[in-house]
Amino acid sequence: MAAPTISAAQAVGEYLQSPDDLAKVAAFRKKLEKEKASIDARLRSGVKEQLDATRDGLRKLFSTRGNVQTIKDEMETVDRMCGDPQYVVTTFDQISRVSMVHRNFEQTEEMVNNLLEMNSKLEMLERMLVEDSDDILGPAPNLLRIHFQLNRLEAFRNQTMHQAKKSSADTRLTLTRWFERLTTLIEAFDQYVLGLARNILPIVRAGNPDVIVRLMKVVEMEAREDEKAIAIKLVKKAGKMDAASKFRSMQANARVIKHYRSKVMKCITDSIQAKFDEVYTENERDPAGFLDELVFIYKDLIRIESDVVPCFPPSYDIWQTFVREYHKALNNTINKLVKSEPEASALLTLHAWIKEYKKSMRELGIAPEWLEPPLLEGKEQNLIEDYLQLIIKKLDEWSENLMKTEVAAFTAREEPPELSSEGLYTTSGTVIFLDMVNQQIDLALDSGQGLVLARAIEEVNRVMRSIQDRWVKLVDTEFKKHTEKPEEVPGGLVEYCIALANDQIKSADFTEGLSARIEPLVSEKYQVTIHERLNDALDGYLDVAKKYTQTLINIIFHDLKPAVKQLFQPAWYDGTHAQIVETMRDYLSDYQAYLNESLFELLLEDLLDTYLVTYLTALANTSKLNMPAAAERIRQDIDEAYKFFGTYKKMKELEPQMEVLDQVLSILEASKSLAFLSYYSFAKVHGPCIQFVEALMKARNDLDRSGVSEVMDSIKRKVKDDGLTDPPEPTIMKKIVIQGALSRFLVRT
Repeated sequence: MAAPTISAAQAVGEYLQSPDDLAKVAAFRKKLEKEKASIDARLRSGVKEQLDATRDGLRKLFSTRGNVQTIKDEMETVDRMCGDPQYVVTTFDQISRVSMVHRNFEQTEEMVNNLLEMNSKLEMLERMLVEDSDDILGPAPNLLRIHFQLNRLEAFRNQTMHQAKKSSADTRLTLTRWFERLTTLIEAFDQYVLGLARNILPIVRAGNPDVIVRLMKVVEMEAREDEKAIAIKLVKKAGKMDAASKFRSMQANARVIKHYRSKVMKCITDSIQAKFDEVYTENERDPAGFLDELVFIYKDLIRIESDVVPCFPPSYDIWQTFVREYHKALNNTINKLVKSEPEASALLTLHAWIKEYKKSMRELGIAPEWLEPPLLEGKEQNLIEDYLQLIIKKLDEWSENLMKTEVAAFTAREEPPELSSEGLYTTSGTVIFLDMVNQQIDLALDSGQGLVLARAIEEVNRVMRSIQDRWVKLVDTEFKKHTEKPEEVPGGLVEYCIALANDQIKSADFTEGLSARIEPLVSEKYQVTIHERLNDALDGYLDVAKKYTQTLINIIFHDLKPAVKQLFQPAWYDGTHAQIVETMRDYLSDYQAYLNESLFELLLEDLLDTYLVTYLTALANTSKLNMPAAAERIRQDIDEAYKFFGTYKKMKELEPQMEVLDQVLSILEASKSLAFLSYYSFAKVHGPCIQFVEALMKARNDLDRSGVSEVMDSIKRKVKDDGLTDPPEPTIMKKIVIQGALSRFLVRT
């Protein structure tokens, strides 16, 4: 784009921008004159140089035109002088035929001599080739000599076979058989050359780098011969028959293209891959050992750079070739290793090895662009994900197989549960599962990455919660069978529930210990996730343990159903409550012997609650209480309950829980006029509970309908006057369900 032009006024304006600049006009003028003089001088010099160059070019052009004309004249003279000699020399035809006959005699004599001498030469060459081939690592003293002689013999064969193209089929077959030994030797030599190419580094290590130099001379010479043969084919393909007919020796050289250079380079590539394959096969079951063996890469490359590269012509760029091929072979082998699905620890080792490999190659000064394609497509970080997925896969597989075994043992219950070192029931599956979790967490720790450990903990939590849910459902199913079709299920449900409950506590302790062990090992970023997941699993174990203890209580009260139905019925007055106490005593004796102490205390608390709810519910729903016999019987029941639970709990702990029975008994025994006083002490703790109290009053046979109304009126007034409400924290009375008349009738029937 041309610079914009400015007027003279604008140019002057740039210099005279203020009144003070007028004083500098002389200086500005002098400066501009100097600049103009300098520019004029440069322009004159440039114009002179251009004119000189133009004159010189014209002189050369005229001179060239003269030379071309001279050459043209000389060529015309030569053409006239070199016209067809048969029109110049009258005897040329005779001379030509005699010359051809002489040449044929010479060629025939040479061919016969070569055929007669060929076998002796082949014997010598075969012996020399065997001597060199016996030790592929060198020193190969006869390599160049063998190649030179074979090359001459091969040229002789090619020329002979070319001349025999117009001969009979029998003649060509005879010649083919005659040259068969030579062809076999040439093939053997080719294989020897390729064998040398496959052992370049071992040959150098054996102290024979001169063998590689001689090998490359052979390869280069064959490459030049290939180029000549290709040139002939191009001439023929172009249809230049005149040119081809002028070079009959080229037609005779019916050479087979050998492609030595490409074959040698392929042998180098194949030998590198073969070495990697050999090391991989030797360590196929030991990935870590395989990676340790790969140290040969660095040793080889150092030796190649120092001793092999000088043996090759620069055009081969052999250093880059070796580096690229080593890297490609490594990439192929590592991909094979990954596809073989090695153990998780091997993936971790591989991830660390790749990092070290990149560092080592940088230290060797190897250009990054030579290391293509990137190992594992540059996705080596996926190894960590694969590592994690393998941990998850093993965790799922092992836990699933373990659950199948444990579930089968639980449902069959052919043998009692195992006993732990503390003499408590347990299952072997829990110990195995916790060991398995420990192993996988240790593997995750080995990665040195908080993200991997956090993900592993999340998966452990998932598996733990899944197992917890499956056990809860299974126990519910087995308990349902136990209650509905006891004759169709095996025994031992109690023992196995105790074992499972113990295992939950063991697992909870393990989870808590695991959290304490690994949380300090990770950053705060991952501590939160790990803590939350393990706490969730821990809470799950405690919830499941409580679920199992409740199942144990449900089993007790399922057996007590007939006795519970008799509560406050005519048979009850004869002391059927003692049967309930004895049944609970029998069960608790087994529970205490084989259940974890903490779980037993929890079970005892829940059992006491269940007993109180059952007893009070039966009392609230009874239709008739024969007073005062009923009050006396209740008092005896309370004494029996105190004695029974008192064997496991201290009285000061038991009395606050049992107090509700004493309060209810006090309400039952109170007279109409004083009932509200007994009720008041009860209501302050448990709230109004009007429906419950009214049911008790209606059941008393010493109160008629008017008496019940009088008592309830006084109680309701007391509630209203004192503003009695439900307590902030629900008490056991909230669990009491009072049935309607129809429901009571159906239950009794």
